[in-house]
Amino acid sequence: MKYRIGATAALAIVAGLLLSACAGGSAASSGDAVTLNIVGYAVPEAANKAIAAEWTKTPAGKGVKFQTSYGASGDQSRAVVAGLKADYVHFSVSSDVTRLVDAGLVDQRWDDGPNKGIVSSSVVVLAVRKGNPKNIKGWDDLIKPGIGIVTPNPASSGAARWNALAAWGHVAANGGTDAQATEYLTRLFANVVALPGSGRDATTAFLGGTGDVLLAYENEAILARQSGEALDWVLPDTTILIENPGAVLKNADPKAKEWLDFVLGKDGQRQFALKGFRPVIEGVDTTGVKGAIDESSPFPAPKTLLTVDKDFESWSALSKKFFDEKDGVVVKIIAASGKAK
Repeated sequence: MKYRIGATAALAIVAGLLLSACAGGSAASSGDAVTLNIVGYAVPEAANKAIAAEWTKTPAGKGVKFQTSYGASGDQSRAVVAGLKADYVHFSVSSDVTRLVDAGLVDQRWDDGPNKGIVSSSVVVLAVRKGNPKNIKGWDDLIKPGIGIVTPNPASSGAARWNALAAWGHVAANGGTDAQATEYLTRLFANVVALPGSGRDATTAFLGGTGDVLLAYENEAILARQSGEALDWVLPDTTILIENPGAVLKNADPKAKEWLDFVLGKDGQRQFALKGFRPVIEGVDTTGVKGAIDESSPFPAPKTLLTVDKDFESWSALSKKFFDEKDGVVVKIIAASGKAK
């Protein structure tokens, strides 16, 4: 089956997303009230709601309402280009904001600030069943016979791309060649039993009983436990720093910039931390994160933490190498596996 990254997905679903944005958010504004349209990838919905609840208690946020649309990052980005209304976007990967820059919807200087456009962060972990019955200790265990893996589909999901980069980096950071990393990814995807459309859909599938291991954001694992789900996770020796961008659109209501400022402040980042995200600024209180393996120290430092800039050059470069629709390494591996639907 031919595997394509994002060729027509948004155009096919944009009408549905437009309807869900109207139905899923707050009531429309009236009088002088402001309604901000937030379009995001699925995973941070709970955190953004918590941040909004805090912001509306402040003078800047008083009376502001929200219309929201959440889904797979790539699909959401394409939907905004296709007409889905947005004042502020929160995506999984920076390339999904670049698409809006190329479309003239976001200023090309969106990432010039001290945080370079990043509003939330996490790391890739290996989520397992309660008690870790398959005794998963790290990346090498994932390619053993009989291990069923759940990871989202790179065609639509930013989480899937972070997962693939972390897996590749496990080999590269330990002296492996591109050929060896390609062989490892080929064996990993041979064990994949589900490729859901988004990170959230992948979590849902795993919690529903599919697979033995879920490649996931650390914050997704924490949020699942906060929601009463029974699962554990392994922080592998080598993982990648997940950096999620946020941007205000050119035609956004001026309140959107004030919202972004709050998101990047200590109060906003505290709410991210409480939902399992690692703060992107210093000085944020990270104690008392329910669902963490150690609530007093919820965000342990990995032995080796990869970053896009240090280990993969840039999103532009890695997108071409790994996720190009015709020649991307990951695209070819998944196509050869026959598991992309």
